[in-house]
Amino acid sequence: MSTRPSRPLKIGVLGPHKATDDELQLGREVGAEIARRGATLLCGGLDGVMAAASEGAKTAGGLTIGILPGDTADGANPFIDIAIPTGLGAYRNMLLVRACDAVIAVRGEYGTLSEIAAALRLKVPVVGLQTWKLVRNGIEDPGLRVAATPSEAVDLALRLAASPPTART
Repeated sequence: MSTRPSRPLKIGVLGPHKATDDELQLGREVGAEIARRGATLLCGGLDGVMAAASEGAKTAGGLTIGILPGDTADGANPFIDIAIPTGLGAYRNMLLVRACDAVIAVRGEYGTLSEIAAALRLKVPVVGLQTWKLVRNGIEDPGLRVAATPSEAVDLALRLAASPPTART
């Protein structure tokens, strides 16, 4: 009987392409925490929070993967180890989310919101760090877990990613 070796968990980082200094710092801290805990960081591979999270992960010795919107790897930020061009534009967001065991949304604009929605639809755990609040009929959506700090966001994402889907509710 053969046992498959365990693979590192894949944690996606979602956030704005055009980011403030505060958002960039949050991204770097989240990326570094992901790497320090032995997980692989996935992101959209471009600038803003994606580059900051990748930089944080690389600084902490981690592996980074960018799921790019364009046809070539040329647009990847310099902290991406593995660049995967899709040629899909913004539609690559669904591929990014599908490839993750959990995602962390750091603030964000409508692109981040679309990734949050995709993750929730695909039942990929979502942790929010100063991001969108989802309310339907006056009730907060329980699928978007909220964290107060980058460390707490990574703790929660890793715990949710490691648990069986039925235990995530």
